[in-house]
Amino acid sequence: MAMINILNTPDFQQSQRLRLNTLIRLRWLAIVGQSLTVLVVAYGLKFPLPVSLCFALVACSAWMNLFLAFRFPAAHRLTPFAAFGILIFDSLQLAGLLYMTGGLTNPFSLLMTVPVVISATSLPLRLTAILGGLVMIAATLLVFRHLPLPWHEDAPLAMPFVYVAGMWMAVLSSIAFTAMYAFRVAAEARLLANALAATELVLQREQHLSALDGLAAAAAHELGTPLATITLVAKEMEKALGTDPKYGEDVKLLRSQSERCREILKRLTSLSSEGEAHLSRLPLTSLVEEVTAPHRDFGISIKLRPGDRTGPEPVGRRNPGVIYGLGNLVENAVDFARNSVTVRWSWDEAMVSFSITDDGPGFPPEIIDRIGEPYMSTRQGTEAGGGLGLGLFIAKTLLERSGATLDFRNSSGLGEGAVVRISWPRNVFLNPQSSPATMFDTA
Repeated sequence: MAMINILNTPDFQQSQRLRLNTLIRLRWLAIVGQSLTVLVVAYGLKFPLPVSLCFALVACSAWMNLFLAFRFPAAHRLTPFAAFGILIFDSLQLAGLLYMTGGLTNPFSLLMTVPVVISATSLPLRLTAILGGLVMIAATLLVFRHLPLPWHEDAPLAMPFVYVAGMWMAVLSSIAFTAMYAFRVAAEARLLANALAATELVLQREQHLSALDGLAAAAAHELGTPLATITLVAKEMEKALGTDPKYGEDVKLLRSQSERCREILKRLTSLSSEGEAHLSRLPLTSLVEEVTAPHRDFGISIKLRPGDRTGPEPVGRRNPGVIYGLGNLVENAVDFARNSVTVRWSWDEAMVSFSITDDGPGFPPEIIDRIGEPYMSTRQGTEAGGGLGLGLFIAKTLLERSGATLDFRNSSGLGEGAVVRISWPRNVFLNPQSSPATMFDTA
């Protein structure tokens, strides 16, 4: 089955860029917090503080916010370098405030990690590393160069160098660890979003193909009336012209072709009306045949082995997502099998189950618990079927949406490799109204 390739898209598409309005709101929050802190320290606690210089830096930040708000629309998304420049400004503004209020002896010095964390969640790793390095350099300079920490004038507070060194280590380690953590979480979120987008595209394509039959019926219905009018006019013209040597043959040809069009539309309409009932429902064994048939011509033997069957055979609604998901699992098994793939299915009064077993190398033990995550390859080596694991993620997502439970493991049987088991609860089959994801009921 065709795999939608989203890997060639750039990492930072328009939809993934940082919104300018987000930075503006965060900066307003910082401006309010900085202003209140300066006012409380200077006029509440009455500590000596260069208030005018501090408010000058706060005003610079406010001016930057106003400029950006009036210059760009609220929904504007920043390029990575533009966001990088704004975050550098924020880091330098905060470093300036800390310089005038005690450097790293100021307990608010840990806020230097904030711009780096924002960068880690939205910018490329290279720019985040540069910003983190600049902030670390600024933190190091603040250890040795800063104005005194605001305190009582009659009892100046002298911080021991060990304490300042500890604050420096705390700031640097916070920058490093929080940035790495935020970058990793954001990267996984982006990969998951891309994989889910691919899943939606696959499902949309399958549903579109399923809807073509209904569109053909609608077209036949809409074209029926004008075509009947054309046929009637052609018949009247044929009667009026009779054996006219100039137009008689043309009118006969027009009438015969209109009759032919009516027959074609009649066949389309009858195909939709007669085939809709049985094509929209699929017995379990027919589902097995449909998902395995496209993969029989690749030199790998596909063996069908029905298991225990109790009660009537489940007959399900044709679900494009389920057909695609099962087909993808069969395709994956064929890609890695040495000689054969075995498909088993069974049902009873509690469950409906599938299993797909290949005789290939199996799943690597170190990643077997992570199978189904996007961009997690399930096989190693140079096999032709090796990939990034996005296909399994799409298949797993589509099948789980239908109410299925998937289990990936390695077979303990001799000569068998990987095993994938898919099962649906029987109550999902028997109560189609209980869940929007229900795909089967009982014949």
